[in-house]
Amino acid sequence: QVQLLESGGGLVQAGGSLRLSCAASGIIFRINVMGWYRQAPGKQRELVATITNGVSTVYADSVKGRFTISRDNANNTVHLQMNSLKPEDTAVYYCHAHTIIRNYWGQGTQVTVSS
Repeated sequence: QVQLLESGGGLVQAGGSLRLSCAASGIIFRINVMGWYRQAPGKQRELVATITNGVSTVYADSVKGRFTISRDNANNTVHLQMNSLKPEDTAVYYCHAHTIIRNYWGQGTQVTVSS
């Protein structure tokens, strides 16, 4: 069955770094877009970063210059390197993947940034 397996979340001090990873499995069609969204308590889910065809990237203004998204095409895996983390980055981070026919979501991984 289709799975997006996320890893790398945790607790970190402000200014620290985390690296999230998401491995997609069971998807037959080509994954054109992979990325990350996040949702803080009481807030709407928002786009963090996406990567299209392994090269074109989009970032939320709030994370530009601090986060970097990349894709390991051989392993159908997407990574999010998060540097200079701030308390406002605290949220559940969700992996997503898009094919020509469907949009897939992971279960989410908690990122907590303390002051």
